[in-house]
Amino acid sequence: MRIAVVNGPNLQLLGQREPEIYGTSTLADINGELEASGKELGAQLEFFQSNSEGALLDYIAEAARRVDGFVVNPGALTHTSVALRDALVGVGRPFVEVHLSNPAARESFRQRSYLSGAALGVVSGFGPRSYRLGLEGLVAVLRAPQNPRASGRSD
Repeated sequence: MRIAVVNGPNLQLLGQREPEIYGTSTLADINGELEASGKELGAQLEFFQSNSEGALLDYIAEAARRVDGFVVNPGALTHTSVALRDALVGVGRPFVEVHLSNPAARESFRQRSYLSGAALGVVSGFGPRSYRLGLEGLVAVLRAPQNPRASGRSD
């Protein structure tokens, strides 16, 4: 099983950006912990981060040929990008949306996600653990192919 972990804009700043909200773990720290979790779960992970919406879209289209699903922290694109949502739905692979903080408890402009309605699930508010929880859920669904959501949603 192969899973792509996709991180959007400004997540390369983790560890220094607003630590009172996002914590002190860097993206490298999170990826390292997630890599270990993937091994425990029997999944190979690949990681991608970009500040460019176009680069994220290109990566998703290209990676979908070799991965079974995605764990996605879209960052601010959560609240603005129909294109990112369409790319994830369009490739026909299930994805889990993750967030370090709880967007529903933050500013009103952060309370709308263009991705959530198409995602297999959403995990937020648990800091770096959100990634692990999202990965565990995705792997569980992929291991149970009789679940109709395993092939992704198209709404």
